Amino acid sequence: MPQRARVAEAEQLPTGMSITPTAARGAKLEELNPDLPKYPAFRAGQAVTTAVSPDGKTLLILTSGYNQLNDAQGKRDPGGSNEYVFIYDISGAQGVKRQVLQIPSVFDGAAWNPRGDEFYVSGGRDDVIHVFGLAAGRWERRGAPIALGHAKGLGIKSGTGKEVKPMVAGLAVNARGTQLVAANFENDSISVIDLRQRKLVAELDLRPGKTGPSKAGTPGGEFPFWVAVAADSIAYVSSPRDNEIVFVELAPTPRVMRRIPVHGQPNRMLLDRKQSRLFVALGNADVVAVIDTVAGRVVEEIRTSGPKTDFPNLARLPGSNPNSLALSPDEGTLYVTNGGSNCVAVIRLSRNPGAAPSEVIGLIPTGWYPNSVSVSRDGATLYVVNAKSNPGRNSNACRNNTSSATDAKRGCYAANQYILQLDHSGFLTLPVPTSRELRDLTAQVARNNHVTRSSASSEKITAFLHGKIKHVIYIIKENRTYDQVLGDLEKGNGDPKLAILGKALTPNHHQIARQFVTLDNFYDSGDVSGDGWNWSTAARTTDMAEKNIFVEYGTNHGLSYDYEGTNRNINVGFATVRERRAANPNVPEDPDLLPGTADVVAPDSPEGEAGAGYLWDAALRAKLTVRNYGFFVDEDLYDLPKGDPAYIPLARNPFADKVVFAYPTKAALQGVTDPYFRGFDMKYPDYWRFKEWEREFDAYTKKGNLPNLELVRLPHDHFGDFGEGIDGVSTVETEVADNDYAVGLLVEKVAQSRFKDDTLILAIEDDAQDGPDHVDAHRSVALVAGPHVKQGAVISRRYTTVHLLRTIEDILGIEHMGLNDATVEPMTEVFQMEKGAWTYSSIVPEVLRTTQLPLPARAALERGGAATPCAGLAIQRLWRDAAYWEEKTRGLDFSIEDHLDTPRFNRVLWEGLKGEGVAYPALRSGRNLRAGRELLLKDFERSNSPPTLFPSQACRP
Repeated sequence: MPQRARVAEAEQLPTGMSITPTAARGAKLEELNPDLPKYPAFRAGQAVTTAVSPDGKTLLILTSGYNQLNDAQGKRDPGGSNEYVFIYDISGAQGVKRQVLQIPSVFDGAAWNPRGDEFYVSGGRDDVIHVFGLAAGRWERRGAPIALGHAKGLGIKSGTGKEVKPMVAGLAVNARGTQLVAANFENDSISVIDLRQRKLVAELDLRPGKTGPSKAGTPGGEFPFWVAVAADSIAYVSSPRDNEIVFVELAPTPRVMRRIPVHGQPNRMLLDRKQSRLFVALGNADVVAVIDTVAGRVVEEIRTSGPKTDFPNLARLPGSNPNSLALSPDEGTLYVTNGGSNCVAVIRLSRNPGAAPSEVIGLIPTGWYPNSVSVSRDGATLYVVNAKSNPGRNSNACRNNTSSATDAKRGCYAANQYILQLDHSGFLTLPVPTSRELRDLTAQVARNNHVTRSSASSEKITAFLHGKIKHVIYIIKENRTYDQVLGDLEKGNGDPKLAILGKALTPNHHQIARQFVTLDNFYDSGDVSGDGWNWSTAARTTDMAEKNIFVEYGTNHGLSYDYEGTNRNINVGFATVRERRAANPNVPEDPDLLPGTADVVAPDSPEGEAGAGYLWDAALRAKLTVRNYGFFVDEDLYDLPKGDPAYIPLARNPFADKVVFAYPTKAALQGVTDPYFRGFDMKYPDYWRFKEWEREFDAYTKKGNLPNLELVRLPHDHFGDFGEGIDGVSTVETEVADNDYAVGLLVEKVAQSRFKDDTLILAIEDDAQDGPDHVDAHRSVALVAGPHVKQGAVISRRYTTVHLLRTIEDILGIEHMGLNDATVEPMTEVFQMEKGAWTYSSIVPEVLRTTQLPLPARAALERGGAATPCAGLAIQRLWRDAAYWEEKTRGLDFSIEDHLDTPRFNRVLWEGLKGEGVAYPALRSGRNLRAGRELLLKDFERSNSPPTLFPSQACRP
């Protein structure tokens, strides 16, 4: 009797979902250790591609991302900072690691020569193809890498855009093994390589305007990602930005034959043996498209989310992110990795789709974000790799927290605890499940993804709130962990030793958490700002975002920051060159440079509308009113020199001065964005952002027409541009205090307005990458204020960014954006049906008295009588001046989120805020610190008595 799949213990993710990678019978999950002599315990992350040799005996596993290590002195170790090709012998029942090769830069592409004596790997930003051959039983390089030649003067390699490097992605080899075709992801072209001569013989630009001048300005062929080659004659190229497959005739000279539109972003493709069917994974639509290569049309679309019996009513909601494909030897079964729902879809293929469609017959659980699946030659075994893992606690993290040689000696930076370093990949091997096992495994995937209805109690309270709350103000801030900010709160599970931005600098965060709810088990779903801003606005990421982020955040930022509506540093919220140049004269005049408003990493709507899968899109579809303050605006404009024609001055009263700050990067935000609200710019205080928001809020108050959904960006807790900030807000202390005060002022403004009884305020960090936490590197700050919010409560239920978005949706009556937010429950424990009186009075952080911000007089804020010049300063640790921070951070890039040398900045912060004599805390157990907090805090304060203030930090009355 066949064995049933066991019910596995689930591991919770910061996305709100769970994983059970070893639930299947015989499943084996192995971490990828490249056996580095200096780092024997290192495990690689971001595995992206698997490829089986033509004889079926060898499996390649390719990593592509942030595999970087720092040595014992805290410096990046070139010998341990590479990407890897893991080579496994799969001739037996279990794969055996035989060899690991190192490559400086990689972007997804790996392909075998049909002869089996060579394989090829894309060189990513290095713009080369690496060749490996077999010699004496070992794989080794064969000659120098093949250069693709995207040089732009003085040998500088260039992609197509503004300040963009090349990036070679997918590779495919013809049937004779004589030609290789490479997709040039950042050059909108393919390169054809003669493998006998080892050189580039042709390059074809895939854009319509470059192949036919009459089509100038027509989108097409952009961001080519994957390639499949039929025999020796035709290459099929996926274009995820333009939702099309480009057919290219290779001989005698490469030319575009036709373009096949598809309903979603195509990523990877696979040909059957006859080469009559091309299977295409559409990551943004949860579909595999089947293209008849002879007729040149889509003949079938197969949904990959799961069988309808286990996934009721969810077939139309996106988020599964299909991203790789493998055929069984008899070609009757297609295996597809669903990166977003952490499983492999098993699809029974129809021989006659017109009569009987293909269908998903089951799902197999995997690790977190599976990227590739391969099948053994006998069809009995599946090989799956996933990209990442739960990071766990990072109490010794140095990202944005410490910075000196002494700290390095203490092992802080050398601990390698930056969140992307803690993302480890898994290699899953498992027998192909029986039909009965597959039913059980499918049910397990459904449980992992919470495909159930909300409880009656949650439905009752959200229905009640929907009738009471008419306005939601959603604030997104930048990059802080729970312990960094609230670790010294008198309640909740915080570690005061990690609270470098504690109550002296963030009194409003503390008071809001104290007065309303302390959410001490809240997790940001994103790792970094790139995916954090997508999780925070769409409750998911796309496969293109997942593939790009780890590479873009790696050494030298091999890709541009394409996650907030710019692609290749071009604002694609504007469709034409004329519109773009009106906002920024520096935009190139090329009409074929990303024409139209398509965004390569944007999520689609549930109805399939390209790039319309964000919260504001859903709100507008629900006929709600929306106002945007700083979300998804063109940030490149804020770092231009004063003499530049597109320079935007740091105006304190932009509306009065008619200084336009914000050029939205989304077409849907064009008409609902406050043009006078400055986006991400560390030179500009959040106080002035609040004042611009307040100007409009006052107008809404007079008219009684406050929008249903307000999106407010308050980014100054990110820190940066020290010495350049206006009004003296140019140190770590003043910037975080400025952010804190702006949050407090906004809550106070609502509390004293006519909208106080029907307005809810929610504030989160986009991610928690920039600091340590004794529980988990994803644990972060979430604040809630308003009517029907519990007061004085500690809420320790596990909530995530996705839960918060589900809460906004249910309260405002917005449709779900995808699978994730549709399947988690709203944050009902935060609320009560009793109304309860609420109010709030903002607190001026004392360090802001050292700035030139127009603050209320201290005497007016204290209970009667005059104030002493520096009242309340006894609790402050150590305040540095702008010159200190500027000197310590010289050479760092604060122009775009996360583009600085963040490990170095991390160390600067710890020493600057704690002092040179304060040792960084050792790694602890992640224990529960909720109990005995009074004694814990007293012991901490006794051992951390504050030093004397610097003379330059005199206080203003």
